[in-house]
Amino acid sequence: MTDETAGTGWQGWRSWRAATEAALYGPGGFYRRPEGPAGHFRTSVHASPLFARAVAGLLCRVDEALGRPERLDFVDMAAGRGELAGGVLAALPAEVAARTRAYAVEIAERPAGLDHRIEWRARLPESVTGLLFANEWLDNVPVEVAETDAAGVARRVLVRADGTERLGEPVGEAEAEWLARWWPLPAEEGLRAEIGLERDTAWASAVSCVERGLAVAVDYAHTVDTRPAFGTLTGFREGRETAPVPDGSCDITAHVALDACTLPGGRVLTQRAALRALGIAGARPPLSLASTDPAAYVRALAGAGEAAELTAPGGLGDFGWLVQPVRIPDPLAQA
Repeated sequence: MTDETAGTGWQGWRSWRAATEAALYGPGGFYRRPEGPAGHFRTSVHASPLFARAVAGLLCRVDEALGRPERLDFVDMAAGRGELAGGVLAALPAEVAARTRAYAVEIAERPAGLDHRIEWRARLPESVTGLLFANEWLDNVPVEVAETDAAGVARRVLVRADGTERLGEPVGEAEAEWLARWWPLPAEEGLRAEIGLERDTAWASAVSCVERGLAVAVDYAHTVDTRPAFGTLTGFREGRETAPVPDGSCDITAHVALDACTLPGGRVLTQRAALRALGIAGARPPLSLASTDPAAYVRALAGAGEAAELTAPGGLGDFGWLVQPVRIPDPLAQA
């Protein structure tokens, strides 16, 4: 029995990947709690219905690229309480909605009052023809954390349920290879990285379910040229950022190396660019509208404020969109 596996109860040492898996998805885990993610943090889905409308517009573009099939799939991966799936169905033109089969993939129980047209699942469908959309999923796929020791060796970070850490064994061969390619760690004591192997595998598995269509992953991201020196592992509880404590009391998240996840034919762009390509620009309405139609002006002004939040530099607009077409042209080719 090793230090990493000894004492898997609250007092034992575990790798961050194992600890996060239990804290988020185990019995009584954070993502099984009744309030759902919206009770602790605000995503683009919760910020404005414009986001769901934009995704509905993207689904319509995918529909066109597919030749308007008899059945069009929409998969809301890591669906929370189904807010995005419901919003997309509500925003679709009636003819497209009639052909759309919507899936919400989430480990929690189906919430009461969810649109009956949405199929609630714990796993992805085996075959998807349409759009698979994963909003803030990959940042919650648990990863190992590495830290360089005094000798410059990258070691796995171990953690207890109260958040106490210590260094464990040197990272394995596959992990070392991933670090060398995607997150090189200088031989300086205390530098940290999150090893994205599990996320690369999870994304490739999700994309493999798409027979034809588009897969999109949206997340806080960084690139190989901009990796943070001390990693990004953090926690969220009741709307506030907090220390990542793997006891089930808070979300545990880390930004995603979307460039490492990208498969051949895929690309990464900002949410700002993607939403602008889908007609969400945040431009203020003309002042003349205030005198000709005050109510319309107020509505347009509110919409512009919501669009500005979704596309804001330094905020939601800087999210990465990993766009992966499968046997269709890229519907966001102009973005």
